[in-house]
Parts: sequence; C-alpha cells; structure tokens
Amino acid sequence: MLDVSCSPTPFLIGVLAPCLPQLLELPIEEVLIVDLCADKFVVQLGDEDCILPSKLQAALQQILEEREDILNQVDGDGSEGQQADLSSLVSEGFVRFFVELVGHYGLHMVESSNGSRELQRDSFRKSHPSRGVRQFLQLFMDTQMFAGFIQDKELAKGGARGLFEVRVAEYLDSCPEPEPSGVNKFLKGLGKLLQVK
Repeated sequence: MLDVSCSPTPFLIGVLAPCLPQLLELPIEEVLIVDLCADKFVVQLGDEDCILPSKLQAALQQILEEREDILNQVDGDGSEGQQADLSSLVSEGFVRFFVELVGHYGLHMVESSNGSRELQRDSFRKSHPSRGVRQFLQLFMDTQMFAGFIQDKELAKGGARGLFEVRVAEYLDSCPEPEPSGVNKFLKGLGKLLQVK
C-alpha cells in the first residue's frame, strides 16, 4: 500500500506512524509528509510558504486555527452537533478559499462555435485584482486539479447548484465593479463630460 505514495497523481493519504521509516525509504518526489500528532512537517519541499498568495494563506490559516480553538473548547462528550459545526467550519474555510481564488471563472466562460462552453484562460488569470493571486493562478492553471475543475464547468449544462456555486454567486454580488483603467477610464470620463453638457 505504501507504494501508492510513489505515484505521480496528486492525492492525500494517511499512514500510521510506525510505517514512516519504511515510507521514507521509498523513491518519492515532490511529497509533503506531515506528522499530524506533532503538528510538524517531516518532509517538505521548501517552497510551501511562497506558493500561496499571502492574504489567502493567512485567511485559510486563520480558519484552521479557529478550528483548533473550537476543538479545544469541545467538552469531553464530543457531541455530534459540535463535530458537525467543526466540520462545517473547515469545509466553509476551504470553499471560501477556492471561491476567492477561482470564483470569477464564470465571467470568463464563453460559448464556442460548436456550442460548448470554454474558459478564456488569459482573461481569467489577468482579471484577478491581486498580483499575487495572478502569479499563483499561472501555476495553478497547469495542475490536474484546475483542469478537472474547468472541464466540469465547461461540460455543465446548468442545473443543480452546490455550495461552491452558491458561495461564488454571493462573492460576485459582494464585489465592487472594477474601476476602469487606461483608455476605458478616459472614455468613461469623456462620456460623463458629454452627458453634463
């Protein structure tokens, strides 16, 4: 079973602590190994702190730290309601993270000549207001995770809306209209000037 960790496919697996020495002997590349009991990295690549945009990383970290506080407050009975709330908090944190990262994808989906939907990749990446997120998106858009996400959205014909789509709609409603820049700003200002006269 430990041989699965040598696979190039991205995944998350759990390994018992007694198996760690055997795991470390395997020819694994680009793998993070985290000791959840000790709350530390056993193996890391070194670029973990600079891949994610700092604001998104801080927000995600805050949610996970709040989870830790809530977990510490849970009484010894570990009631099911509290566990469900804790699970919802963590889930909501990751959903919000992805909403802020790629929630604007729908604004860049166009219908191609054959009737299928297609993401305009450059406009999608360049439209994010954060330079750090744009840089991250350049890397993230080459991953299997992003390719699968976009393929699902391109093939979707509407219908059911999950939690992600609901949060995307809320996020887009809360975003202010982007301020025009360059020529567009000039033309908008000129239009307002002409309306006044």
